Amino acid sequence: MVLKNRTLTYISLFSSAGVGCYGFHKEGYHCIATNEILPRRLEVQRVNHKCECETGYIDGDITTSEVKHQIYTEIHRWETKGNDRVDVVVATPPCQGISVINHKKNEKEINRNSLVVESIEIIKHINPRFFIFENVMAFQKTLCTTPDERIVPIGEYIREALGGGYIISGRILNFMNYGSNSSRTRTLMIGVDKKYRNNITPFDLYPEYRSEKTLREVIYDFPRLKWNEIDKDDFYHAFRIYNPAMKSWIHGLGESESAFDNKDSSKRPHRVVDGKIVENIRKNRDKYTRQPWDRFVQCVHTRNDQLAAQNTIHPEEDRVYSIRELMEMMTIPSDFKWMNYSLDELNAMPNSQKQKLYKAHEVNIRQCIGEAVPTEIMWQIAVRIKNDLLVKQSNAAEIKRIILENQLTEKKRLTRFLSKNPLDLDIASLMRITELCNARREKDAAFYTNKFIVNEIMGQLPTFGKSEIRILEPSVGAGSFVPFLFKRYENVPHVILDVIDIDEESIKAFDLLLEKIGIPQNFIVNRICHDFLTWDMVCRYDLAVGNPPFSKLKERSPELTVKLKENVNQTTNNLASLFLEKCMRCSDCVALVLNKNMLSNEEYKETRDLLRSVRMETIIDFGRYGFTGVSIETMCLIVYPKKKPKDTSVYSMKYNRKHVQNQGYITSEQYPCFLIYRDKQFDVVAEKLNFDMFSVFRDRQITKSITTSTRRDDTLWVIKARNINDDGLEVTHIADYDVFLPVQVASEISVSRFVNDDSIYLTPNMTYNPRVIENLSNTIPDGSVAVLIPKRPLRLTKKQKAFFSSAEYRRFYGIARNLSTQSINVDNSSVFFYGVLKDDK
Repeated sequence: MVLKNRTLTYISLFSSAGVGCYGFHKEGYHCIATNEILPRRLEVQRVNHKCECETGYIDGDITTSEVKHQIYTEIHRWETKGNDRVDVVVATPPCQGISVINHKKNEKEINRNSLVVESIEIIKHINPRFFIFENVMAFQKTLCTTPDERIVPIGEYIREALGGGYIISGRILNFMNYGSNSSRTRTLMIGVDKKYRNNITPFDLYPEYRSEKTLREVIYDFPRLKWNEIDKDDFYHAFRIYNPAMKSWIHGLGESESAFDNKDSSKRPHRVVDGKIVENIRKNRDKYTRQPWDRFVQCVHTRNDQLAAQNTIHPEEDRVYSIRELMEMMTIPSDFKWMNYSLDELNAMPNSQKQKLYKAHEVNIRQCIGEAVPTEIMWQIAVRIKNDLLVKQSNAAEIKRIILENQLTEKKRLTRFLSKNPLDLDIASLMRITELCNARREKDAAFYTNKFIVNEIMGQLPTFGKSEIRILEPSVGAGSFVPFLFKRYENVPHVILDVIDIDEESIKAFDLLLEKIGIPQNFIVNRICHDFLTWDMVCRYDLAVGNPPFSKLKERSPELTVKLKENVNQTTNNLASLFLEKCMRCSDCVALVLNKNMLSNEEYKETRDLLRSVRMETIIDFGRYGFTGVSIETMCLIVYPKKKPKDTSVYSMKYNRKHVQNQGYITSEQYPCFLIYRDKQFDVVAEKLNFDMFSVFRDRQITKSITTSTRRDDTLWVIKARNINDDGLEVTHIADYDVFLPVQVASEISVSRFVNDDSIYLTPNMTYNPRVIENLSNTIPDGSVAVLIPKRPLRLTKKQKAFFSSAEYRRFYGIARNLSTQSINVDNSSVFFYGVLKDDK
């Protein structure tokens, strides 16, 4: 395992006083390097002995090559100690120009935001196992300037630059519900190396949800303070004094009352100009306001030393909060040091020396607290990373070995194994074992959904502004989606989750796994053993989410026949399509993992017609990443059946590429299939072509058993895809590969009708690189070659045949096939795109 005989490490960028990443220090991680531009803040980290090497404390501008070189040098120093790789990089870039507090955005601020880009480039260079970005709520949508001078949203660029190697999630959390003792709504973006994708995802690492604490719970027990008093037992329990004339402004205020509401104008915030009272303008309702005991703690800001700042006045006393109270609000441990003295040493000092130290350090301390990440937040992430790396994670081969050695295909053995978990496997591994051992797995076409694609789906699911929601999982299997749904909707007060599976053994196994996961207090999970397609729904759902079976319906019972009459697509027997339609009838949002061929196959034409009429919000193209050990290309389709079509976001996991297009553009009835990657270049090529020029035929009868490797006068050369040269102009004989078919045998095969037919053309069947040749005399194509049959008399010129092999057409054809790499047979839909040049002369 990763952790054996090794130390966990981290690097902190824009680290300020190191309050947040102190959580990693607290958990035993070793800091390789920490960078902060202000020396006085870096000194705070130094007195907390954050780095083992003095050279690890790096002050200076991170945009300079000198500072980057210092960081990389420290990494190399640790590599010589046997540290193979940095475990975590934490980046908290400055929020000027990003924060909602700063409303004016301009080019200068966009460039300032490009400090984020510096962090991204450093992370790319370091290649840690995990990375964490923490910033304000609008972080992901805020613009930055990329190295190639594009202006794009930060979240989009992080995924673009790092998504090839990492699973990435960005969540907006109010930290008061995740371990902090004060309100702080922030963005946490977490990246996990794809090496761990089947076992660890960003959603696994986010801190645990909890109810927020009240101010009373957080600081009520601290000693009361007199004017200018420093608590004798705690140097940091003291407040910054202010002009005594201002005391009357707040003295008589009750909880939640503002000095601006005082009836006496002399007690309202003001200044005296030429002997006259000039009242201050009330810009924020929470300035000069006494805070209530029994409400959550408001956000701690950098100017927490001033009465005029937001939410700074103590509920009872005429003062701002003390440093110690602020530390408690931000979950900063009591042993955290702000200067190079122990607390005992500080407490023992004479008052004059204490006051001198306060004057020198208080503003810096308070500002550092106000801009910090609560220590508890980072500590929880540090713990989760450590624990997840410690848990035994099994790959596909190990899973199969475990099943075989423990005879887990026997129901009782599987039940006992899941209950006791003797190998201390992680939940993901247990779920994969459960699916593989499902006796009905092949019959029900139930396949384990990899964790990392569920993680990707969770980031696209809607946020509900309701106190109660209903979620449907129509084919729960081992419950891959359930832990993620618990996490995704942990802040909804009441969630009813109905999970359905046709297999009773799957439901029993799911129950055992659910015991290990634990059901959150805000969730009710109803387990239903039934065929979803015949199940009578009693309510409407806010969300239907899952991975329905992909197989064909083998038979229709009378009950099912009646139920399916409601469907728009009456021709398909594909279970996933049937599940999709039923979910669309019963849910306001549907997010299902589907076979990607639904975008193009002829049997789904009516399904596509239905989808054109509703909002297709998101398509996540997983390619072949979807299932373990199954060569199927999948996608997640997220639709809103009650909403009108608008724009569709399309993300390719294989190419780490995202774009947004008008839904009508990518689902145009001009073409026989949806074209989710359609763009202007595609349209330019399309304008040159006449489409729907051919029908197609493909042999399914020629097999090795009826061919011979010896060429004779009574045989036909069997043309295979590899025989057709890449330029499409010639064919090549291949030694020890070519086979021949006796004429007598060929006469009994359907494709024989095309022998010596000079009106047809041939093209490799499953290829990313199309090319077209004329039919050759005394040959016969096998199933790796598709026969193109002109719908009207047609003779392709040399120019046209060369065009089919050109980079321009191949790019066009790749988009026409939705960048698929699996199941790309030339069929009745795709043959449409074998277009002929309009000016083919």
